[in-house]
Amino acid sequence: MLAVVVGSLLFAVNGTVAKLAMQAGLSPTRLVEIRCVGSAVVLVAAVLVVGARRLRLRDRRELVSLAVLGVVGVALVQWLYLTAISRLPVGIALLIEYTAPLLVALWARFVLKEAVHRRVWWALVACLGGLALVAQVGEGVVLDALGLLAAAGAAVSLAAYYLLGDKLLTARDPLSTHAWTMAFAALFWVVLQPVWTYPYGMLDDAVDVPGTVAPPLWLLVVWIVVLGTVVPYLLFLVGIRSLGPARAGLLGMVEPVAASASAWVFLGEVMTVVQLVGGAVVLGGVVLAETARQRRPADEPAGVLPDTVAP
Repeated sequence: MLAVVVGSLLFAVNGTVAKLAMQAGLSPTRLVEIRCVGSAVVLVAAVLVVGARRLRLRDRRELVSLAVLGVVGVALVQWLYLTAISRLPVGIALLIEYTAPLLVALWARFVLKEAVHRRVWWALVACLGGLALVAQVGEGVVLDALGLLAAAGAAVSLAAYYLLGDKLLTARDPLSTHAWTMAFAALFWVVLQPVWTYPYGMLDDAVDVPGTVAPPLWLLVVWIVVLGTVVPYLLFLVGIRSLGPARAGLLGMVEPVAASASAWVFLGEVMTVVQLVGGAVVLGGVVLAETARQRRPADEPAGVLPDTVAP
């Protein structure tokens, strides 16, 4: 639980840092590319130091699964989210993307035939309703069809990340899994945008950060790579391994609330009373979900989603 919550908070702060970097002139696609490539370099180096044997693959099927997790669960989530926020308000895009835990629960119930307790559904309703308040749905918002499709695609990709990550972690450690997935995400972006075309010169430009000295853009990029990607993704994989994808996804819903709070503090984006109430509802839903866990008998085999059932 602590790993997922800390990872969510780092992701939330990373949203503010990334926005500052984009305001300084770095395009969203270039930011995602350097984020994935930088993270892949750090993670592969870390695995080689800890033990290169961790990178070994069991078979071709595992290689394919890691590639899908990297491209769909990492690279496409980021790209689809950027497309969505370019056409929709950020709050609406986040609201749609964070229906991923609901998709995981539906998969557990109707595909894997898991017994999902009603308290989990009430928790999901509370989380989604709270996020709707945070996003201020209904205040004259004009929705774009392509933006909606992109946000929905991000939700599907994020759900796939939770589910496939949970499956892979039954046989692999989080660090090597993270390294492989980021390597495939980086390869995906390098093919689309060759590194020799990257605008390296602008990384020395000063960034106007409210209330502080103007740091160079490369310093923000280092933050985004290390504390905004490597560490939180690793923490999320640790959380998925321990809690299962559904509970990890529900805990991860604190990210949009924390992101709004971070933007409020550092960017002056004021939160309304309704948004604050929505944040409280989201946190209440997370607590409700966490108290709805059923302890499985010792002789009962674990499933793909071991923590989605509750008394």
